[in-house]
Amino acid sequence: MSAPEIEVRTLGNTGLKVSCIGFGASPLGQVFGPVSVDDAISAVRVAFRGGINFFDTSPYYGATLSEKNLGKALKALNVPRNDYIVSTKCGRYKDGFDFSAERVTKSIEESLERLQLDYVDILQCHDIEFGSLDQIVNETIPALKKLKEAGKTRFIGITGLPLEIFTYVLDRVPAGSVDVILSYCHYGLNDSTLEELLPYLKSKGVGVISASPLAMGLLTESGPPEWHPASPELKNACRKVVAYCKEKGKSITKLALQFSLSNPTISTVLVGMNSVKQVEENIDAAAELATFGKDEKTLLEIDYILKPVKNQSWPSGIQQS
Repeated sequence: MSAPEIEVRTLGNTGLKVSCIGFGASPLGQVFGPVSVDDAISAVRVAFRGGINFFDTSPYYGATLSEKNLGKALKALNVPRNDYIVSTKCGRYKDGFDFSAERVTKSIEESLERLQLDYVDILQCHDIEFGSLDQIVNETIPALKKLKEAGKTRFIGITGLPLEIFTYVLDRVPAGSVDVILSYCHYGLNDSTLEELLPYLKSKGVGVISASPLAMGLLTESGPPEWHPASPELKNACRKVVAYCKEKGKSITKLALQFSLSNPTISTVLVGMNSVKQVEENIDAAAELATFGKDEKTLLEIDYILKPVKNQSWPSGIQQS
């Protein structure tokens, strides 16, 4: 039996054809526990062979370890460079935030060395709500445009949690300056507010990447990490959902991923992966969705449980003046 085909979608106006599941490489930086180089290489190989062609990292993940391990894994694929799409970030580092033109220009050189690449497909300003949005508009994005002209990156993106940061920046930069946005924790079972922004983003020609369909661990059987910023009410409601799914013999992680994958306007859903098992489960979930569609009955029950906390988020970043 041949491997299931992963759906491929166009990313905004970039022309890039990305797999609907993206490989989130933050776990390769050991941010969720130890991962050997061999395991990283195996996970990336199985993902690529299974049809996943989009890989996302950042110098911040594991204090550059994610980029290094992803670089080794991509090199081990031994396939033409244009067979896969790589995104990394700038502006957020182990020692804090720096969105200055000087730092982001230096940052991409360091990232390319770690990734063992001549260019990345997308370079994104990482969690811009922690910097000055006016600096992003007036200094950072112009610096990234120069890097684009120099062939260091093909496209430019911005990432962060509060959705209003995207409209703030996109309304103030020249059309076509920003190719992609990466939003996280806003298109999942507990929070789907990104949906309201999709027509606006489409009108700007901006591609949409959605990350963290499992809400940073809220929608998993093991539960969120200790530091998770969600309110006690939201955590409690998600625990109830996890317990309900377990009782019904359903996989909460599969249902959450399938829900996030089911909106074709979102080009790719980034999922953190660090093992062959996780990769295979995600590919199988996408294949099952393509064949049978969503489990509407269970999703309705989940929606009912989550209703009191639906679309509840948490603060992130600094107060913008």
